Amino acid sequence: MRRKAGPGRACIALVFCGAVAALTGVARAADAGNVPGADAGHRGGTLRLVASASAGTLDPQINYSAQYIDLFANVYDGLTGFRKSLGDSGNDVVADLAEALPVPRDGGRTWVFTLRRGVRFSDGREVTVADVAASMRRLFRIGSPTAGAFYSAIVGADLCMKAPERCMLEGGVVTDAERNTVTFHLTAPDNEFLQKLAFTHASILPAGTPDHDIGNTPVAGTGPYRIVSYDPNGGMRLERNPWFRLWSGDAQPDGYADRIEYTFGIPDESAVTAVENGQYDWMYDQLPLDRLGELGARFTSQTHVSPHPVAYFAPMNVNIPPFSNEKARQAVNYAMGRKAMVIFYGGSALARPLCDMIPSAIQGHVELCPYSAGADFGHPAARWQAPDLERAKALVRESGTAGQKVTVIVSNGSVDLAMGNYMRDTLEEIGYRASVRALSPGIMFPYIQNSANHVQISLKSWAADYPSPSNFLDALLGCENFHPGSDSSVNMPGFCDRAVQAVMDRAKSDVSLSAEQTLELWREADARVMRLSPIAPVIEMNVVSLTSRRLGNFFYTNVYGLLFSKVWVQ
Repeated sequence: MRRKAGPGRACIALVFCGAVAALTGVARAADAGNVPGADAGHRGGTLRLVASASAGTLDPQINYSAQYIDLFANVYDGLTGFRKSLGDSGNDVVADLAEALPVPRDGGRTWVFTLRRGVRFSDGREVTVADVAASMRRLFRIGSPTAGAFYSAIVGADLCMKAPERCMLEGGVVTDAERNTVTFHLTAPDNEFLQKLAFTHASILPAGTPDHDIGNTPVAGTGPYRIVSYDPNGGMRLERNPWFRLWSGDAQPDGYADRIEYTFGIPDESAVTAVENGQYDWMYDQLPLDRLGELGARFTSQTHVSPHPVAYFAPMNVNIPPFSNEKARQAVNYAMGRKAMVIFYGGSALARPLCDMIPSAIQGHVELCPYSAGADFGHPAARWQAPDLERAKALVRESGTAGQKVTVIVSNGSVDLAMGNYMRDTLEEIGYRASVRALSPGIMFPYIQNSANHVQISLKSWAADYPSPSNFLDALLGCENFHPGSDSSVNMPGFCDRAVQAVMDRAKSDVSLSAEQTLELWREADARVMRLSPIAPVIEMNVVSLTSRRLGNFFYTNVYGLLFSKVWVQ
């Protein structure tokens, strides 16, 4: 008999909320004293990172895990990048491998970049415009998860999507070696083109990089660090890139540590103890709930609470039972115990219920909640109040799916597993025969993306690639992002609604709209999505980080999380 997460467990969890609330205030105050500048005396040493598991391929144009994307920000560069600074300025796009941000021409359809001269890859070769063109073609040839979502407006991309192996982007990416320029021609304006070029998947790699997933073999980059060894079962080692020369402190600052050693295979509970004891300097995994009180009481100066555009959601496969039925999906949204999920994450100091697919850290968010007790789409609640289990049960009966088997796929971390068990119990309560299957984080994400695995429902956290509603709507639910049978199909529900897509496409491409009009389109797309319910939003969170006593200049950005190049070790 399974033990349900009832009131007793909730009360136990709430014991830690007071400590976490105090921890939040103290940690933020402590972080405010961390200045981004540091003298040369902080240069050197080894930064030691730890995680319960590795995160898959080293290919920067394929890997879509936050664990490695944040790491790759210190290894690779694109034509543009996000300013590596604290606060809201970290949302700004700046020139990186390009000399300057271009002014769009032809009504936003033409972008001309001049490449910086003298920048070299970690193998000593100078970066050329041919490398830029090859890297953009490679996105399509290898089936990058964002090739369609982010770069499909480039002329020739439609042919590349149909026949990736023959992708040339002819007429779409034009190079001039003499002028050292790369010109992008788009089929339609893209209001977020500079942000998309700043994302890690658009990293510029050597032109000879194979047109397939490089797997465990590092490829040369241009950042201050290079990956020198990788064992997915043991760890990763990074050292200084001997060819790195600072060209823009905003786009790619130099690193303080001489080496970065990343150890895999240490469970989250053990990792907390190891960081407390100084064996490691930072842990990637979520902090277990039962350790938060201890951290708030004894390790406040080492525990940091950072706002971040990140959320948990439950994608439901719209193409297989039971969630091929719209009412079944709506039932999950009505039944979702969002307050319980907040408690599992660590309490109200760290998380808040989320009713829509645009978190409050992103412009376009609305507080109205139709999936709450006493509410519906005609009369949404001002904010989420409680689950409506009776309505959920009725919808399950009306859908004709009652009694069907449902398996919830989750990551095997303690917090995700607790949430998954709660989801299982909720699904059983509204009429299903439910179970949980826990997978390691490195396996779980590609597994739930591949439609061949017939995943019915899962639980996943998602951080913005860049601060825009498109990252939570078009990226996760755009028609172009569903690739049947692929581990790189970020549209996990397999959802494609042409009316929703039309609204999102206009928000992305109509340059005549004001900023507020564009946000209104995203809100409209969000409302349409929530009615169709391919996804159940769960919670939005702050990020809690634990560091060792010897780590200084804790540097957390809106886009990259903890920026490893900017912290130092003593």
